[in-house]
Amino acid sequence: QVQLVESGGGLVQPGGSLRLSCAASGSIFSIGHMAWYRQAPGKQRELVALITSGGSTNYADSVKGRFTISRANTKNTVFLQMNSLRPEDTAVYSCNAEIMTLARRQWDYWGQGTQVTVSS
Repeated sequence: QVQLVESGGGLVQPGGSLRLSCAASGSIFSIGHMAWYRQAPGKQRELVALITSGGSTNYADSVKGRFTISRANTKNTVFLQMNSLRPEDTAVYSCNAEIMTLARRQWDYWGQGTQVTVSS
């Protein structure tokens, strides 16, 4: 069994910063890509940032230059540093990871989501 647990969400003023963390645990053999998605009320879920097992990154245009994704492979953890936050960044942020289990089965796993609210 595999779990992804996020932390670090909350309420922040425009221009502020937050750092999200997502830790994977359980019967993990290896982890491929790790990513952050977000979904605002009334909108479709969108990819915010992705990092491959080799460290290559990809960002949504709306967050380039403001958000940074990184990972600590030894801890099976991915981070999202969010700076210069805007009200339009308000959403539920969810962690996603491509994980091969000890049983050598590969799945996409999701965390439960963490709320980020940017408001004065």
